[in-house]
Amino acid sequence: MLKLPRRKRSPAATNQENANDVANIDNDETAAGVRKAAEAKVVLCVSGMTCSACAVSVENSIKHLPGILDAAIDFLNDRAQIRYLPNLIDEDSIVKAIENAGFQATISKDSADHRSREVCRIRVNGMGCNSCSSMVESVLEEMYGVQKTHIALFNGEAEVHYDPKVVNSTQFIVAIQDIGFDALLITIGEHISKIELKIDGMHNENSSTKVKESLESVVGIEDVDIDMGLTKVTISYKPDITGPRTFIEVIESIKSEHFKATIYPANVGRENRKEKEIKQHYKYFLWSSALSVPVFLTSMVFMYIPGIKQILDIKVVNMMNVGHLIKWNLSTPVQFIIGSRFYIGSYKALRRGSANMDVLITLGTNAAYFYSVYIVLRAATSPAFDGTDFFETSSMLITFILLGKYLEILAKGKTSEAIAKLKHLAPETATLLTLDGHGNVISEVEISGELIQKNDVIKITPGAKVASDGLVVWGESHVNESMITGEAKPVAKRTGDKVIGGTMNENGVLHIKATHVGSESSLAQIVQLVESSQLAKAPIQKLADHISKYFVPLVILLSFLTWIAWFLAGKLHLYPKSWLPSSMDRFELALQFGISVMVIACPCALGLATPTAVMVGTGVGASQGVLIKGGQALEFAHKASCIVFDKTGTLTVGKPVVVNVKLMDTIVLEELLELTAATEVNSEHPIAKAIVEYAKQFKEDNPIWPEAQEFISIPGHGVEAIVRNKKVVVGNKSLMMNNGIEILGETESFLVDAEGMAKTAVLVAVDRTVSGVIVVSDPLKPGAKEVISILKSMEVKSIMVTGDNWGTANSIAKEVGIETVIAEAKPQQKAEEVKNLQTAGHTVAMVGDGINDSPALVAADVGMAIGAGTDIAIEAADIVLMKNDLQDVITAIHLSRRTFARIRLNYIWALGYNLLAIPIAAGVLFPSTRFRLPPWIAGAAMAASSVSVVCSSLMLKKYKRPKKLDEIDIQMKGIIVQ
Repeated sequence: MLKLPRRKRSPAATNQENANDVANIDNDETAAGVRKAAEAKVVLCVSGMTCSACAVSVENSIKHLPGILDAAIDFLNDRAQIRYLPNLIDEDSIVKAIENAGFQATISKDSADHRSREVCRIRVNGMGCNSCSSMVESVLEEMYGVQKTHIALFNGEAEVHYDPKVVNSTQFIVAIQDIGFDALLITIGEHISKIELKIDGMHNENSSTKVKESLESVVGIEDVDIDMGLTKVTISYKPDITGPRTFIEVIESIKSEHFKATIYPANVGRENRKEKEIKQHYKYFLWSSALSVPVFLTSMVFMYIPGIKQILDIKVVNMMNVGHLIKWNLSTPVQFIIGSRFYIGSYKALRRGSANMDVLITLGTNAAYFYSVYIVLRAATSPAFDGTDFFETSSMLITFILLGKYLEILAKGKTSEAIAKLKHLAPETATLLTLDGHGNVISEVEISGELIQKNDVIKITPGAKVASDGLVVWGESHVNESMITGEAKPVAKRTGDKVIGGTMNENGVLHIKATHVGSESSLAQIVQLVESSQLAKAPIQKLADHISKYFVPLVILLSFLTWIAWFLAGKLHLYPKSWLPSSMDRFELALQFGISVMVIACPCALGLATPTAVMVGTGVGASQGVLIKGGQALEFAHKASCIVFDKTGTLTVGKPVVVNVKLMDTIVLEELLELTAATEVNSEHPIAKAIVEYAKQFKEDNPIWPEAQEFISIPGHGVEAIVRNKKVVVGNKSLMMNNGIEILGETESFLVDAEGMAKTAVLVAVDRTVSGVIVVSDPLKPGAKEVISILKSMEVKSIMVTGDNWGTANSIAKEVGIETVIAEAKPQQKAEEVKNLQTAGHTVAMVGDGINDSPALVAADVGMAIGAGTDIAIEAADIVLMKNDLQDVITAIHLSRRTFARIRLNYIWALGYNLLAIPIAAGVLFPSTRFRLPPWIAGAAMAASSVSVVCSSLMLKKYKRPKKLDEIDIQMKGIIVQ
């Protein structure tokens, strides 16, 4: 656990204490939360990166800093995501380190968590005086991430305002307990959201003061911060009380002022930079072409056309002619003005002690250009010198490289189209309803979708997109959720059902109450997850990063050796003069070979091989309802040799129902169900909910249950409580045995029969006597058996690990075709089983949906959470299956295999291209075939290699899931029709 102690200590000591605190927490879920809270994350916009070598330089510049946990660099989108310990380093220091490496960095608006503050209330027992409350307040306020603390001594409560990115409520409780007080969490979740507004008309201090004072008077606003330079106001507020629409109304209603307030545009900076970069490269290419094509024609075409040749050959000074001057004058702006970006990139790279593609281009074009200048000047000073210049080489080389960069940027933009499509799913406008006290509509008005506030009632007409996450309060319809979940089948919606913002309403009118808006909406969370996943680097990328460190220096060395080898061969007359092309001497031939080697080698293709494929693959997954959290998840998923399935809610529907009740004592049915429901109503387990729902049928007049005292939940076993002075124990066989409760032969036989039919038998003991057995059935998910069969054909072993009893577990496993079963397993035992499989050499995927699955999801090589499961399971998982469909387990593995097959193909092409192209450029074919690659053609080949790798990755967009899954869908539809 990360907390700042009252006595100072070294960072190393602090880190050790953090590690020890985490290790001492028994609950894996809590420990994971503490570890997560101990770190912070920032996303930076980094400009100046041109290739993977630049990305490696940025990564190296910050990884050595104290407190940096991980750095993921996305040079495709000019972003960097850094995880760090905020008590050891801050964001400004990270930005400064990147700028010292020669790049420009700014904190991205994407990294700003709009849920910037959260409030929790904690019961603190044992505070007897002001000294005690001051001690608690002091300890809490010293913790990093705590913004303010209020201690109510009279009520024995603490209210803590804190940054949820840095610290959490669990740490507060541990900190309070460490100083000798008992602490219990009362409430959590009073989020303090943040929004930025742009205000036109705010020109001076007086107007900004009016804005601030007006906003601070609004109930629910916590903080107002104004940036006069950007005419921007940042507002922290309680979304349950107020929202952006209110702020705009308040600002625009200020008397004697004419303010216009709008939501401050998000992501505009990044999109503008991309558009500017595309336009800039296009402009450079056009200008370069306009100047270079005449140089090329003068060198290669016009010299063979009678009349034009005579004009070009007119002598100006000695042997310097008109053709020389034209080519020199046209090539110079290409080399030094249009090509200045390569000089700047080379300088930055060399300043930080590395070399990139810009260095190769600069060396190659400079060699050709300055040698040509030497030829022209020598011709001007000599009455008899006749040499060949290479101006077309330097100018055409830059032109083709700029063309390649332009095409590459266009292609790279297509790799992130999935995110762009997701962002544009939310409708721009919404119809806001005003209701009276009886729920009747008084008025309706069209507002911007960005101005929807929590608890607003929104009207959704047929054919319109759902404007916000919410609950249906009136109406019935079918909603197509495929754009979010990938599930094509429309879902029926009626009063009380949840709807997701961005989905399509099909046939009826709905009134929905907004529950999650802005950055808290499902759509925003999905976009954020996909963007983060594209920043997560696959382990295989380390190969390209490692090669990139040595690639450019090695190419420079090979280029120099090529020039030396051909130059010495010419000097020593090791090849006949007939090999020389017309108007070229031995030195010039050697120089051309050296330049060709330098410019044909392409480290960019190698650097693009993995990130482009990962970006397209995760985007395709998102469109299929499979959210893959980055390259590492893809890499382990494609290697998966064993999948561990939870049972309840994963293999089964997860909505059990009571199918039978067997009385084993003189107790009457109504009393048994009342005592059981009174105990189970305190539990969140699906079986407990099923029992409570069943019991309600026998108590329709008064569904209020007696109070359960001394309630205890035993994970994996059951619950205990005292109800109406009777000790009630509800759970499995092992719980009864642990409590010393005897199970008679008749009861034992009934249990065996129920479990043999894949049903769960819940024992109910009243005052240490088994009084009844409640039989619960949880049907298999449609297609579960077929999914296990397909996995077997994919050579993936399936194992079931469940907390349910052995009989039910074996019966379910037999029905779906799983051979290996582990039953009656506690959450920690599930994680241990995963580790045992890993020790045996398996790459393990875990599929689960509940809190008790989170330790196993974390322990597995790749965790897959069913989308309808708990937030904790989804947070712990590497892959989220949004449709709650087991078929997506196969889709996830199949897509990851296709993606990695594409990555391997990209690497084969990138490495193969360089291994083949460099020797050809060096002239290995020249002695036998007289074939050689002019430097400008070599430059074109280099540019084409990068574009081809990106286009190869884009082929993943055509991905289709296995045909066997479509066959399952057809079978399921047939069953439904019947």
